[in-house]
Order: sequence, then structure tokens, then C-alpha cells
Amino acid sequence: MTSSSISSVAWPKLKRNLVAILRGVRPDEIEAIVDALVEAGFEAIEVPLNSPDPFVSIEKARRLAPASCLIGAGTVLDVANVDRLADVGGNLLVTPNVEPDVIRRAVDHGMVTMPGVFTATEALLAAKSGAAALKFFPASALGAQGISAIRAILPPTLPIGAVGGVSETDFAAYLKVGVTCFGLGSSLYKPGYDARAVAERAIKTVAAYDETVAGA
Repeated sequence: MTSSSISSVAWPKLKRNLVAILRGVRPDEIEAIVDALVEAGFEAIEVPLNSPDPFVSIEKARRLAPASCLIGAGTVLDVANVDRLADVGGNLLVTPNVEPDVIRRAVDHGMVTMPGVFTATEALLAAKSGAAALKFFPASALGAQGISAIRAILPPTLPIGAVGGVSETDFAAYLKVGVTCFGLGSSLYKPGYDARAVAERAIKTVAAYDETVAGA
């Protein structure tokens, strides 16, 4: 694979770099929840593969969401599941770890990739493998200053995300050190939350993000 093919799938320009993580969502509830998220202003939605029938949910979400939205899978651990994600139309791949073959296969399929990293070694390997963005996870363990220290040795144009123990109350601290993307899980959705509950949290999150970015 050439370096140009690896770098061809960049993180897109979204109005808000917020990724909704719907761990545990069921196929029978995904459509109403995706509607609520899109209406609130989310443009990236991830269904982790340890959710019930995740590929069914992803396919439903992809059909429903605008084409400009990133819809895909999280907790992707092997190449076979990258191919399954492509089969249902997913265009976002998120992992908890750095597996170069997984990243490269996703790039082959034209997907935006966001592998999980915790150390400088992992971050540099992910960047070398063609990641569109990096997911520092768990961000709550590294903290803003820990991410900032590693970011200093990374390609300056590579988008940096904070995921894990992150909510709207943390935006200011992370944005200050150059984090540009946030993955939001339990602060936004937990199994049992209906679309109305997700909508309330999504609206609050988007408002906090917009206010923090405007004041930065």
C-alpha cells in the first residue's frame, strides 16, 4: 500500500467534532436515538461491537442519517469485522487499540479511522498506519496534560480526540491543550435511555461545546 492511499482518508470537516458512543444500544431503538442525535447537531455516531446485533444497528443508522454523517463501529478488533462494517455501509472505524492491519483495511474501504492510543509509541504507530485521528483512551487517566505531552511529538495536523470519562464539563481543559474531538459515551447514552433522554443530553452537550469553542 502506498503512503498516498493511506493518507487519502482524512478526518472530515464537521461542524462539531463530537462522536456519540452508543454502547449497548439495540436495533429496535437505534433509529429514534439517531434521529435525536442528528437533530441535536451530532454528525458522528459509533456503535461498539459489544452491543446487541451491532451491524444491524449500524446499517439502520446509516440508512437514516444524512450522508454527511460519520456512522460506524467501535471496539473493532479484527479485519473480518472491518469487512462486515463495510458491507453495512459504515464509514467510521474506532478501535480501543492499535492494530495496523485493521487500520489499513479500513482505509482500503475508504473509512475514517480513529484508533485508541495511550502511549507515544502507540500514537506514532497509529499515525504511521494511516489513522485519520487518534483516540486517547481512557482520557480521564491521562488527563489533559498527559495528552498534551504526547501531542508534542505527533504530526501537528493529526486530529486528537479524548474518549473515556469525558463529558461536557471537560471540554475547556482539553481544548486548551489541542484536543479537537470528543467521544461521549455514558454522559450521553446508557442502556435503558430512550430517545427523549438522549435528546436532552445531546442538546446540553452541543450547547456546552458551542459555548466553550466560542470562548476559546
